[in-house]
This record gives sequence, C-alpha cells and structure tokens, in this order.
Amino acid sequence: MSLCLLSTKSSFTSTFTFTFFCKRFLLLAAPISASAFSPFHLQISTLAMSRRPNFQGGRRGGGGGGGGGSSSPGRGGGGRGGGRGGRGEQRWWDPVWRAERLRQKAAEMEVLDENEWWDKMEKLKNGRDQEMIVKRNYSRSDQQTLSDMAYEMGLYFHAYNKGQTLVLSKFPLPNYRADLDERHGSTQKEIQMSAETERRVGNLLNSSQSQRAAPANDFGAAASSQGDKQPSAGVKIMKPVPDLETDSTKEKLSIELKQRQDKIMASNNMKEMQSFREKLPAFKVKGEFLKAVAGNQVLVISGETGCGKTTQLPQYVLEEEITHLRGADCNIICTQPRRISAISIAARISSERGENLGQTVGYHIRLEEKRSAETRLLFCTTGVLLRQLIQDPELTGVTHLLVDEIHERGMNEDFLLIILRDLLPRRPDLRLILMSATINAGLFSKYFGNAPTIHILGFTFPVTELFLEDILEKSRYKIQSESGNFQGNSRRRRRREQDSKKDPLTELFEDVDIDSEYKNYSTSTRTSLEAWSGSELDLGLVEAAIEYICRHEGDGAILVFLTGWDEISKLLDKIKGNKLLGDQSKFLVLPLHGSMPTVNQREIFDRPPPNKRKIVLATNIAESSITIDDVVYVIDCGKAKETSYDALNKLACLLPSWISKASAHQRRGRAGRVRPGVCYRLYPKIIHDAMLQYQLPEILRTPLQELCLHIKSLQLGAVGSFLAKALQPPDPLSVQNAIELLKTIGALDDNEELTPLGHHLCTLPLDPNIGKMLLMGCVFQCLNPALTIAAALAHRNPFVLPIDRKTEADAAKRSFAGDSCSDHIALVKAFEGYKEAKRTRNERAFCWEKFLSPITLQMMEDMREQFLNLLSDIGFVDKSRGASAYNQYSHDLEMVSAILCAGLYPNVVQCKRRGKRTALYTKEVGKVDIHPASVNAGVHLFPLPYMVYSKKVKTTGIYIRDSTNISDYALLLFGGNLIPSKDGEGIEMLGGYLHFSASRSVLELIQQLRAELDKLLKRKIEDPSLDISVEGKGVVSAVVELLHNYNLRR
Repeated sequence: MSLCLLSTKSSFTSTFTFTFFCKRFLLLAAPISASAFSPFHLQISTLAMSRRPNFQGGRRGGGGGGGGGSSSPGRGGGGRGGGRGGRGEQRWWDPVWRAERLRQKAAEMEVLDENEWWDKMEKLKNGRDQEMIVKRNYSRSDQQTLSDMAYEMGLYFHAYNKGQTLVLSKFPLPNYRADLDERHGSTQKEIQMSAETERRVGNLLNSSQSQRAAPANDFGAAASSQGDKQPSAGVKIMKPVPDLETDSTKEKLSIELKQRQDKIMASNNMKEMQSFREKLPAFKVKGEFLKAVAGNQVLVISGETGCGKTTQLPQYVLEEEITHLRGADCNIICTQPRRISAISIAARISSERGENLGQTVGYHIRLEEKRSAETRLLFCTTGVLLRQLIQDPELTGVTHLLVDEIHERGMNEDFLLIILRDLLPRRPDLRLILMSATINAGLFSKYFGNAPTIHILGFTFPVTELFLEDILEKSRYKIQSESGNFQGNSRRRRRREQDSKKDPLTELFEDVDIDSEYKNYSTSTRTSLEAWSGSELDLGLVEAAIEYICRHEGDGAILVFLTGWDEISKLLDKIKGNKLLGDQSKFLVLPLHGSMPTVNQREIFDRPPPNKRKIVLATNIAESSITIDDVVYVIDCGKAKETSYDALNKLACLLPSWISKASAHQRRGRAGRVRPGVCYRLYPKIIHDAMLQYQLPEILRTPLQELCLHIKSLQLGAVGSFLAKALQPPDPLSVQNAIELLKTIGALDDNEELTPLGHHLCTLPLDPNIGKMLLMGCVFQCLNPALTIAAALAHRNPFVLPIDRKTEADAAKRSFAGDSCSDHIALVKAFEGYKEAKRTRNERAFCWEKFLSPITLQMMEDMREQFLNLLSDIGFVDKSRGASAYNQYSHDLEMVSAILCAGLYPNVVQCKRRGKRTALYTKEVGKVDIHPASVNAGVHLFPLPYMVYSKKVKTTGIYIRDSTNISDYALLLFGGNLIPSKDGEGIEMLGGYLHFSASRSVLELIQQLRAELDKLLKRKIEDPSLDISVEGKGVVSAVVELLHNYNLRR
C-alpha cells in the first residue's frame, strides 16, 4: 500500500483534515486505472490529540498533557502544560506559522538607544545603588551590545525572564534570580487543615508541659558557652609515651628495638632486600636527607615516579631513630590522601623490614586499623589526622610528620598545611617533611619560609609516547561520527553545539585544519580525526588500543586510565565480549577504584602467572598514589572526573575534565618501571601541548561548609581570615556561602561561633547536613533509618546498574521505594532486606537478585556501627536502653521524611503541577530535573508539594540526586525559621522564596507548635541525656498527628 497525504487547517476550528489516497498494487501485470484510488477523509481535533498521553504539543516534545487548545491556565500541550513544547496554539513545527510568529516578535522588539544606556551605566557606576533593574524588550543582539557596554564600564549585565528583565550591577550576577522570576520565583501555598485535626493537635499541644521557658528561636541558634562540655573526638591515632615511664624504661625499650632491627637486617633474606633498596634512587640521597631532617624543621622533597621516596624516606627516619637509641620516643606519622595507599605502603615497608604488618609499622584508616603498642611508624589518611587534631591540636608526642602527595592539592592537604604552618612555632621539636611527585617544590618551600628542598631523580626506563593520530595510524581503528558515543555527524555540526558544552581544549582542536596539520597521515586517520570528539570517550577506541598491544607488542601489564566507575564497568563488559581479550586463561582484567574493598585491591599488585597478561582499569588513583611495578604499557584517556564549584550560582559541577601536564607526566611515568615502556595517549598531541601545567587545587573548586566546621572546631579563629592564609586562598564568595549555610542549619550563630548543635556536628565525620539529619533521627526515634541513610550518603549508593539489565535493576530499586517517592526510603528498605537475608546466610543471592553491592552494604553496616558509637560518645544514645527506645517511629514514613527535611534543608524543591507532569524549581537555579538514576525520575505527578534532596549537581543538565517527596507540614515544622509575611497574612521561609497562607487560627497553631518544638530541640541539643519521649511527649504527639493530617499521600 502507498499513501499520499494532503492536509488543510480550518481558520476557525482546532481541527486538521487529512485526505489519504490508498492504492493497492496487485501482483498481476495489468494496467491500473484512476478508479483504483479510493480517497477517504479523517478529521482529528488537536484538542483531542493533546489529551492523549503521547501527544507532543510543541517542537520540544514531551509527555503530552492538557489540551493544546484549552483555555485553562497552565494546561497547554506545550512546555507550561503537560508536555514540554509551546502553549495553546503555538505551532513551531509549522514553517508558515513559525515565520509569521518570528516576524511578530521582531516587530515587538524595542530599538536600543545606546546613549540612554551609557547615561544609565554612568549613573549606576558613580552612584550608591548596587544594581539597576529595567524591563525592556530588546533583541538578543541588542542584549549582547548592552553586555559589551557594561563590560567596558566595569559593570555586570544579565538578562532574566526570557530577556524581559535586564539587570546592571556592580557585582557579578548569577544565572538565575528567583526574585525576578515572575512565573516561578515564588508561590503562595495555602495550608489546609480540617477542623478535627486542628482540635486534636491543639489539645495535644495544650497538654504538653514546657519544662523550660526559652525564646522560640531555631533550636541551633544559641551560641555555646565556654563551659560546654566538649564531646570526645575518638581514639587518638598516636599516643605519646606515658610520662610515668622512667628514663631507664625508655632506654631499655630503645635498646630492644635496636637489637631486633640489627638482627633482622643481618639475616640473609634482609640482605637481599637491602640490596634491592640500595638500587633505588632515594638511597643516593639518604645521607643528605637525614642530615637535612636533623638540621631543619621543614623539608620539601620532590621525587619522580619510581624513585622510592614514599617507601624509603619514612624508613630512613625510623631506622635512624632506632639506630641512635631514640626508638622509644620516636613517633612518626605519614599521611596519604587515600585509604588504599595507606594500607599498601604500610604493608610494603613491613615486608621490607621483615616484620608483620602492625608491629613497628602500621596503618589507620576510617573503620580499619592495624597497629600495636610497638608501632613507631603509622600511615594514615589525611582525614584521620585532621580528626586527631580536633582532640590534640598540638600533636603531642609526634616527632616526625610526613605529608605525602601534596602535589595533588586535595582540600584536606591544603587545610593541613595551614594548620601545620601555624603549629610549627609552638612545636620546634616537630619535624615536617613534605613529599611531592612533581617538581613544583618551590611553591611549598616558599610557603614554609623558603624551606630547603631535595629532588630525587626517577628510576624508569625510556617511555615512548604515541598520541591519538599515531594510534589511529597503527591500529587502523576507524572512529565513526555516527557512533552513539558522539553527538552530531561532523566537526562543523559539533561546532554548532552550545558553547557551555565545550571546553577550550576541545574548541582548540575543532579549529584545526585536519588535512593540513595531518597531511603526512593516511586518509583513514584524517577521516577519524575529523570524526573524533573530545567531549566523550570512545570506549571502542580504548578496546582497540588494548587489543593492538596484546596482538603486536611484547608481554607486560597494561594500565588503562579512565574517569570513573561507569567507564570501568562498561569497558569490562566490552572486554568480556571480545574474542581475544575475553579469554580468562590469557588475560587477567582487574578494576581499580578508590571505593573498592581493600582485599580486592591488593591483588592488583601481585604479578600474574607466566603467559597471562594483567590489564588494570583504573581511575587517577593509579597516577601517583600507588605503584604497580610490572606495568609496561599505559593507555591514557586524558581526563579525570573532577568536581568544581560555581560559587555565584551555588552549584556543584561534576564533569570529566582534561588533566594537567603534570598529571599526564605522572601517568606516563607509570610505564617503564621494569623495562622500556609505551604510553598511548587517546587524544591529539595538540591538546596535550595546550594542557594546564597543574590542576586547580580542590579548595578552589568544592563547597567549603565541612571545612569551615573543622576550622571552628579547632578554634582557629574567623573562617575567612584563616582560609586567607592558604597556599591559594579560596574565593571569598565560596567561604561566605559555606558560612551562610552553617548559620541556616543552626551550626553557627550570628557571630560565626559554634552553637551546641555545631559542636555535636564536629564530632561526626559527615557533611553537616547529613550529620544534622542523623542527630534528628536519634532525637525523634527514627535512628535505624537515619543511620542507614547517613552511611549510604557518606560512602556510596549500594545500587548497581548493569548495562545489559538496567531496566530490571531500575525496577528492583523502585520496588524498595514502593509509593514513598523517596530514594532515601529505597536505601533503608534495601539495607533492611540485606540484613534479613544475612540472618539466613542468603545475602549474596539477595544482592544478586536485587542488583545491590554486598561490599558497599557491608561497608554501610560498619559505618552505621561507627556512627552509633559516636552518638553514644556524645550522649545521644544510651545503649543500655536498647534499640527499641530509639526506633519508635522508624517505620513511620511521614516522620522519617520529616527528619530528612530537618537535615537536608535548605535543599528544597517546589513541585508545581504542569498538566500531567510535575515541574521542579529551586531558589538558586530555577528549574531542575531529577537524576535519571532516582526512583522519582519516572514519577509524573507527586502527591506532596515539596522535595528535599541530598545534592544538586550540574552534569549534562542540572539534576537533584537522592530526593524525597515531603509535605508542607514537614517543611513548616522542620525547615527554616518561620518569618511573618510582609503583608501580615501568612508566613515565609527560605528568604521569602516559600510563602504559606492559612486561616488565622491555623497559622497561630502552626507557629505555636513550631515554637514549642524548637524549645524542646534546643533543650535536647544542650542536654543530650534529656528523654524527649517523656519530657516532650505532648509536643511529639502533636507533630505526629499533624504529619498524618488527612492522609497527605492521597
């Protein structure tokens, strides 16, 4: 059958008339007459179409919704209706209508008078006003002209409300401002309460007896007094030798340590090990190093890959101290940025000393340690040392402190350097040794008053570098522009993508004339370079590079650098399906990721059997933190997943970004440790040459609230002044954002001093919001779910998403969430299922069936125990009362959602119904989407008007992660301070972004209940032993009653 379609549209009705001409082709070889055509007519109403679920009401498509021709507000078939296209009669797909609409819009545009705006800008610049807001309708080109003019005047310009509201300012402007968003900026929410509920809540509230008169402020707003008891920060990582020990006892112990060391070193096995150690480049500077340590308080060491600085220098210090009979007093700490590094290095040094791990050399990481009373050299993560500093700011008894991998410029490391620089004058006996894998030692030397430096040459064989163009030429791999890995089908088309999606290095390569620049390469290679995109990693290219090495190069381990677990798991699947590489008898493929269990990571360092090649798929953890001795080939994707922070828009970004030249050099250095190696760069040489010299330090690209809390807990003074002393101080706006958040959640008072709540949050190794949620769960007898959620958010999500069974995995996750519309509840139910399966020793099968990681769940179980012990230490949990005393409401969905609101506030989203879908809006960035991995991603309409979320992150779009749908009552009782509306007829929250109205009696009841709740919480925070179930029984009962008001989840 063939179809010919003609269409006409009535000018006065919402209908189309389609005429179909149907023609049947008979198999008979006979002439066909005109009468064979049978026309028929079909009239379809666009209004009826728009009510169908799959109708796409506009050019941007969407899930359909209210009618395209409906006169009901907000129910058009487009973006503001149920779908995501235009409203009402908008027909952008119709070229005639589109041309006419664009002509009308152009006619409506105002003419820009540049002289008028020069005058406006001059007045603003010289006046007292900080900004100027003008409503005008200019074209985009005119708006760009205004932006250029503002730049020339030293001002900032931004157009809001689809270009209708123009702002000039003396300060940088964010991308979104709720106060200028006339449609979605803020809305009035009417609170509904039945007369019966109002009566019951009022009676319960009146029955409660307030035990103490206190102002009705937010419970965290009171500053702590100097006499407040400070909670314990945990066990010390290194205990100094007790003062009770006599000099003779110390001398005896020092002699014993020396005798044992001499005996071990004299053994035949150790002579062979000593011979190996002496071949390392670090041995050549041993004497110079020990002399510098003895004569200087600070020493900076830079050493190339393979020089032995990480394993040998701490040993030299330990051996020197023991040899000179100072072993009893010797207390050496060496920090590492990652858990795996602390463990593997401690194990290596123990082996080199002929000892068991945990004797004179040990380690301490979160939730795991191996050491003894005789441990004199301890490897720990930087975070563990920072928590020790909270308890002992002077590092009493520590004689030597080595800080490794300082070149990585992690936030903890930069923070530690500020503390140590202030500590050194008070501890002239403390020796500080800073170790870097790059040659920028001068930066750190200058920071510590021009401290002496020592550089250790590397011990590597020559490494050949091949770039993308060389790899394509050798392997003959063809990059297909139509591949799903890339958007668009040509470099020209990719150039038309939004500028925000591209980075300078990718743009640089797109401007290259391929035929001219690569004229000496084959046509096939040039074609592939034309199709190559720097925005996405082609895993097929990675697979082809691995296969090329295995077919054409000699033996030796292959180390592949990828950006994260997602790429590692996808590449693992590709390798398993590869005819050559999938042969497990010939290839040992091992993933390496920082969050993997330590037992699994250890086999990466072992050499495989003969005739079997090891292939390690790793993140940048393998750049410098660990050394895999038998690597000969390195495949470098050129990127690492890096967090950045947009302080102006208060938005975290997590995107793969190009590494620095220093990191690229580190990756190259991983090859050639045992013989000449090869480094395969999966990006062009042009990009490599244009990379930044060093990566931005983490302190400049992450939110700072947890760091600010640490600063206050260590009593280091004003946050801004302290951080101004950093090696590279963070943006003051980032600092201010962090302080404002800590004030909002009640951790800091108006004077930036710790409140009682703030003191408690300092004891928990958690993000302040998650820590507050945990405390609130304890207070309101939802302890078990709070522990589970805190463990998952602090570590990682236990759900796994296999590529080939994603639909089943999503369904399993949704089954845990039920109808709760909550990722957090899904976490709780998954963990409860795991615990139940574990009781019957069926946890492995349960995890396999439900797509859960048993390793992650075990880690969560350990972390829950740690958090429970910390809560016990600070008095919030009395273990003698049993678990039931703290879990009365653990299965009450509304109460659990309320404590999530208490902890996650101000991370609040408004849920606004748009036809058959819900649109989500935040105060900071306006419209957001739910992350695709969320159980809420497939929900079209939410039963409750708000959401709270754990994180808001910009990736390919702006997404909220780990969200829970909450009621207005949860927000009113557990959110921010309630402020009377300016018109006196309601209450506001979140700086006026959220407005609530109700009858006078309902508003008074809510405010009274909130005031009593704040009093009760203030007392509980100040006195954790207070039994809130007794002291505040009436208030808690009233809260529970209100949260269950008229079956909110209808």
